[in-house]
Amino acid sequence: MFKGSYVALVTPFKNGRLDEAALARLIEFHLEGRTAGLVLCATTGESPTLTPGEWRSVIETAAGRAKGKLAIVAYTGSNDTAATVARTKEAHACGADAVLVVTPYYNKPPQEGLFRHFEVVAGESSLPIIIYNVPSRTGVNILPSTVVRLASLDRIAGIKEASGDLDQVSELSRLAGDRIAILSGDDSLTLPMLAVGAVGVISVVANIAPRDVAEMIDQHGRGEVGRARQIHLALYPLVRALFVETNPIPVKRALSLIGLMGDEVRLPLVPLSKEGERTLRKALKEYGVLS
Repeated sequence: MFKGSYVALVTPFKNGRLDEAALARLIEFHLEGRTAGLVLCATTGESPTLTPGEWRSVIETAAGRAKGKLAIVAYTGSNDTAATVARTKEAHACGADAVLVVTPYYNKPPQEGLFRHFEVVAGESSLPIIIYNVPSRTGVNILPSTVVRLASLDRIAGIKEASGDLDQVSELSRLAGDRIAILSGDDSLTLPMLAVGAVGVISVVANIAPRDVAEMIDQHGRGEVGRARQIHLALYPLVRALFVETNPIPVKRALSLIGLMGDEVRLPLVPLSKEGERTLRKALKEYGVLS
């Protein structure tokens, strides 16, 4: 199920509220852009500042417009196992096809705690689960040995690996690549990760260039490594620009500049700085999506 380009979709706001019209435009953009699935209300979707009602509305809107055409993946993770179970059940009721569950943050459980957290969530879930490993944000790294244990559970279907450690990805692929889908969580490392066993990406840059990200993964899968490398190298400056400041500040500004939505973010995030704007505009122009 989890192969290809999945977009880590932004959540559009207008005047402090969810911008439903912009959300509909973004979904249509990805229906036309060869995106394999929508990952909703996660880090790029500003999950910490979404209300429960907004979270439900985003998932229900996406399911209503794209279910059966794109995979609908809802972010349901937290650092509270019981809350994660409850949110995962709710995602199913809202129409999600799968869930993305982050390693518990701030309380930093040991590896056995991580295993038991996902074991409980998997035992209560009726949906496939993608583990989300992003140590830079959570303060904890789920090790390949723990993922191997989890891979034996029916509902654990994949991992979004954003440790930035290709050695870890290689070990994960060696130990469990035949049992779960390994998805890149770092756009700049997607191509190297494909080379060692990843099958796709949950991508920020796909918000801007969905067709090219999908094409890169498709070409690599066909054995056209040279063509995949060309796409990767063309995307690379844009990827770097989208992380010039904290994600999703730059990508929201980029989507505003190309006319798909506004650039509003919620505190404690703030608008892109003037220096960041210069860097972003330059990359968008060089990539050919901004005149």
